[in-house]
Amino acid sequence: MNLYSYLKKNTHLPQNSIKNTVELLNEDCTVPFISRYRKEKTGNLDEVQIAAIVQFKTQFETLEKRKSAVINAIQEQGALTDELRQKITACADLITLEDIYLPFKKKRKTKAETARKNGLEPLAKIIMAQNNDNIEHTASQYLNNKVQNKDEALEGARHIIAEWLNERISIRNQIRTQLERSAMITTKVVGTKKEDTSTALSTSEKAQKFRDYFDWSEALKRCPSHRLLAILRAEKEGIIRVKIEIDTDALLSRIEDRIIKSNNACTLHIQLALADAYKRLLFPSLSNELLKNAKEKADDGAINVFSKNLKQLLLGAPLGEKRILAIDPGFKSGCKVVCLNAQGDLEHNENIYPHPPQNKSTEAIKKISSLCDAYKIEAIAIGNGTASRETEQLVKRIHFKNPPEVFVVSEAGASIYSASKIAREEFPNYDVTVRGSVSIGRRLADPLAELVKIDAKSIGVGQYQHDVDQTKLQTSLDRVVESCVNAVGVNINTASVPLLSYVSGIGPKLAENIVAYRNENGAFNDRSTIKKVPRLGGKAFEQGAGFLRIKDGKNPLDDSAVHPESYSIVKQMAKDKGIPLSDLIGNKTELQKIDLNTYCTETVGLPTLKDIIDELEKPGLDRREKAKVFTFDQNVRSISDLRDGQLLPGIVNNITNFGCFVDIGIKESGLIHVSNLSDTFVKDVNEHVSLQQQIIVKVLSVDIPRKRIQLALHKK
Repeated sequence: MNLYSYLKKNTHLPQNSIKNTVELLNEDCTVPFISRYRKEKTGNLDEVQIAAIVQFKTQFETLEKRKSAVINAIQEQGALTDELRQKITACADLITLEDIYLPFKKKRKTKAETARKNGLEPLAKIIMAQNNDNIEHTASQYLNNKVQNKDEALEGARHIIAEWLNERISIRNQIRTQLERSAMITTKVVGTKKEDTSTALSTSEKAQKFRDYFDWSEALKRCPSHRLLAILRAEKEGIIRVKIEIDTDALLSRIEDRIIKSNNACTLHIQLALADAYKRLLFPSLSNELLKNAKEKADDGAINVFSKNLKQLLLGAPLGEKRILAIDPGFKSGCKVVCLNAQGDLEHNENIYPHPPQNKSTEAIKKISSLCDAYKIEAIAIGNGTASRETEQLVKRIHFKNPPEVFVVSEAGASIYSASKIAREEFPNYDVTVRGSVSIGRRLADPLAELVKIDAKSIGVGQYQHDVDQTKLQTSLDRVVESCVNAVGVNINTASVPLLSYVSGIGPKLAENIVAYRNENGAFNDRSTIKKVPRLGGKAFEQGAGFLRIKDGKNPLDDSAVHPESYSIVKQMAKDKGIPLSDLIGNKTELQKIDLNTYCTETVGLPTLKDIIDELEKPGLDRREKAKVFTFDQNVRSISDLRDGQLLPGIVNNITNFGCFVDIGIKESGLIHVSNLSDTFVKDVNEHVSLQQQIIVKVLSVDIPRKRIQLALHKK
C-alpha cells in the first residue's frame, strides 16, 4: 500500500486532490495557506479535510518506519523470508504488524523458553498433532536432569503450546473481536476510600467526586468518553479499581472448537495450555490493548470538544479599539484598576478598596469616575473572579458624565499570563496584578489577540484535558489557534510576537524579527516591505503575506485577504472597468458585473477569483460579532440563593460531550445535561449552544453539599 492509496482509504477524498495537497505539504506549505490560496490545486478542500490528510500522512509515515524496523530486526535473526517480507509490507495498521512481529520479538526469560532449552519442543509438537493416544508414555521419553518426571515434561510442553497459541494471529483476532463486542468495564471502590455509611462522611472529599463509580459496570463499547476518562482518573488517583470482564468460558469454548480436532489424551493438555495462555498471556495483553484503544478514542473525543470550545472562545466577539478601564476585583487585597488606550497600551494603574474589610466604596466610586473622565473611557471590563459581582454593583452605582459600557470578562488563564515570560517582557516594571488587569481589559478589546499569549490548556474550556494524550492535545490546539488567527488576519503594525507567531509561515523567531524591525524602522506601509525583515525569505512571505494586514497603507489591497500574487488580477479588473483601484474596492455594484471567466488562467480559477471578489466587496471586514453587554440576576449572589424553577440569565462557559456549563453569576457553574438541552435527541451539544452565548436557564435542582446545580435550557 502506498501513501496515496492509504490516504484515499482513510479520507475518502479524490485521488488528485490528495496528490496535489501532499505535494504542497512537502513544499512546506501550511494548512491555512493551502486551503485559502491553493483551491484550484486541492479541488477546493477545506482546512478540516487538509488537516485529515496531514494526520493520516503522519500515521502512514509512522507505520512505514515501524515496518522497516521490524524487517531489519527479523532479518538480523536470519528468519526473514520473501513471504514474511510481503506480509509485513502489506500491513495497513500497527496492530496487525505487531501481531506478525510477536513470535520474533526478543523476550525475557519465559516459561516456554525454559521448556525449549529442556528439550520439550518436540513433545509440544506431538501434543498439537493430536494423534497420540498415550501421551504420558511419550512424555516419559523426554526426561533428563532438568525434567524429573512426566508431569514436569507435560507442563513444560504446555508452556510452549501456550506461547504458540498466544502468537497465533487468528486466536488473537478472535479474542479482540469478542472483547470489542462484549467486554464490560467494572469498577470497585478501594476499601480505604469508601464512605462511612454510619456517619455519611467521606474519608476523602476528592473521592466523593467519583462516588458514582464506587460500584459501576457497563459495556465498554457504550461507555462515553467523558465517563471513561473520569473512571481512569479515579483509578489513577487510587480511589477505585478497574477491571475488564468477559464471558471467558464461552470464549474459550469457541477457540477450542477451532483448534481441537480430535478427542484423545492430547485434548486435555491443549485445553489446559489454552486456559493458561488466555489467563497469563492473551487476556492481559488484549484487554490492555482494548482499554488503550478505548482511551485513545476517549482522548480524541475530549480533544475534539476542547478544540471546538477553543475555536469559539478565540473567535469570541471583540469590542474593538476602545479606551478601556479594566478591574481585577478582590476583597482584602483590593481591586487593581488599569486604564488602557484604544491600542491596548497601559496609561495608568492603581488600587481601590471598596469591599470588606476596608469598605472604602465612596473613595472607589470617586476614583473610577475621575479616571473615566481623565482617560475618556468608553468601556469598563471587570474580571469574573472573587468579588466580581460586588464590583459590578459598585460600578453600576456610579453616575458617569459619559456612561461607559460595563462588561464582565472571564479571567481564566489571566494569572498564567501575568506570571509568564511574555507578560514580563511586555511589562518589566509592573507586578503580576497590573499585568493580570491589563490582560482582562485587552480580552474585552480583542479576545483572540490576548488569548494566544496563554497556554490553551490553562483557559479551562475542555473536559479532562490533563488526562488525555498531551502531545496530541497540543498539536490539535495549536492547529485551532493557527486556523483562528489566519481566518481573522493580523495587523502587522500592532500585533504582539505571540499573535504573529501563529500567522502562516511565520513562527516564533520570524515574529520576533518582525517586531524588532517594526520597533527600529517604524510601521510597515506596504506588504512588500515585509520582505526586508531579516531571515524572512520568499517562502515565508508567500505563506504569510495574505494573512498580514496593513491599515492605511500605500496599497488599499494590503488591508485585505487578497494575496499579493493576485494584485495584478485586481489591477487588471480596475483597468478594464476604467476606474481607479481604490474605487473598485468596496464597490459591490461594479464587482458583481465582472465576468470572472475572463480572468481564469492555468493557475487561477473560479474558486480563487470568487474569493477575491468576496474580499473586495468587504475588505478587511472582521468576521467576528461585536461584544454585547450582559447582566446577571441581581438577586442571586451565591448557590444558597437558588430555588428550583427559577429562570436566570447565564453565559455558556464550557461545552462537553455530556452537556454544557453555564455561568449564572456565582462561584459555581451550573450544568445543562444533554437531556435538558432539547425535547429531541441531542447528537452534538454545539448544535444547540455555543461558547460565550447568552441564554436563559431554568434551575432544576441544587445540591449544596456537593456544590452541583442542574439546569435546563429555557425555550423562549
